[in-house]
Amino acid sequence: MGFLYLAALLVSLFGMVMLDRRFQLFFWRDVPRAAVTLLVGVVFFLIWDVVGIDLGIFFRGETSFMTGVLVATELPLEEVFFLALLCYLTMNLLAGARMAASVVLDRRDASRAGRPVDGVPS
Repeated sequence: MGFLYLAALLVSLFGMVMLDRRFQLFFWRDVPRAAVTLLVGVVFFLIWDVVGIDLGIFFRGETSFMTGVLVATELPLEEVFFLALLCYLTMNLLAGARMAASVVLDRRDASRAGRPVDGVPS
């Protein structure tokens, strides 16, 4: 059971990739920008974690669901994948919200202009 949490994170990351691919949210829209954004986010939170660990605020909890592999003192391997998932999810949500807002605004503008919305005249 030592890989259960890591497996759950990888499955979740795979789900984020599939959503991204289907709706062209983040990586499928602009790969270089997405890669830099994701990398900066993960590095920022890793630094945050290291500072928190050094200050004694964060510590690794023992559980049988984790691999036990440490990237640094008190920093489990799973944390890197969790932070990647967190950043990827945030960017997908942001891109999805922008797309949804764009659709709503386009429909509102079309309705106000008297143009058909989804093939239905107003």
